[in-house]
Amino acid sequence: MRLSAMGDVAMTVPVLRAFVKQYPDVKLTVISRPFFKPFFDGILNLDFFAFDEKERHKGFPGLLRLYKDVKKFKIDAFADLHNVLRSKVVSLLFALSGKKRATVDKGREGKKELTRAENKIFRQLPTMLERHAKVFEELGFPLDLSQPEFPEKAKLDSAILEIIGNQNQKLIGIAPFAQYDSKVYPIDLMTEVISTLAQNPNYKILLFGGGKKEIEVLDSLSRPFENVINMAGKIKFQQELQLISNLDVMLSMDSGNAHIAAMLGVKVVTLWGATHPYAGFLPFNQSLENALTSDRNQYPKLPTSVYGNKIVEGYEDAMRSISAELIIAKIEAQLLN
Repeated sequence: MRLSAMGDVAMTVPVLRAFVKQYPDVKLTVISRPFFKPFFDGILNLDFFAFDEKERHKGFPGLLRLYKDVKKFKIDAFADLHNVLRSKVVSLLFALSGKKRATVDKGREGKKELTRAENKIFRQLPTMLERHAKVFEELGFPLDLSQPEFPEKAKLDSAILEIIGNQNQKLIGIAPFAQYDSKVYPIDLMTEVISTLAQNPNYKILLFGGGKKEIEVLDSLSRPFENVINMAGKIKFQQELQLISNLDVMLSMDSGNAHIAAMLGVKVVTLWGATHPYAGFLPFNQSLENALTSDRNQYPKLPTSVYGNKIVEGYEDAMRSISAELIIAKIEAQLLN
């Protein structure tokens, strides 16, 4: 059960792919917002049930209706991969009807220890994917995530090709935004990254984002360069997934785009400001070496937050400690692999 943010949903996909491969006789039903249905397209033995939070499934009566709606799928066990009030209620209803259930342990205590200013315990915590796999293990389905299979690169439709052209260039995706400012690389340094990469005619740089303000910034970043294209607002979400699956590398903040690229088997270079991959959000099947973090010698309280929503005075410029040169070098190293 997963009813949350884009990155959270994307992190469930590799686990479910592993599940259907290792247990081909078991049927899965995923409950999530309709927007996220394309994440699960093409996964065998998986049904998608759209959660209608605004009308049919709103409030407690809506959760009762959700339980009745989902019960029709003849559920034998309920995996709560969200662990919030709504998913707990539905999980409890299944438990009361005699079904097995298991709930993800989000490791809140360990995350507090990692992010507190005093007596910080700086250590790698289990990833969310490992935590999701643990839920299925508790239900009697241990999973091996060590040999993942990814979908083939999607065939790009004509609408995408019309925008990006059909040249034989390396495709570099850049998603320069995140939910909180403390996770966003300074725009002047990102401009340096983009302008340096754009000097290579063998590269095509595709910019991702959403919302009016972000689109304006992306337009200004792409305008000076023929081989830098702002994709925001030009294609539908399903087309965006097609395009991301064709990237040679994605540069992203600690954000949903990193997890989307990772679930599609794309190499990802991530940038971390107030947050840190040790909290468990390193994108799936990616190396810690490609997770570039702000300098903890300069900013010893890092990470200051799990999600980046906590402002710490004096840490506004933490991401400036990640050099543009290092980012460019990491991207180009991935293109050589």
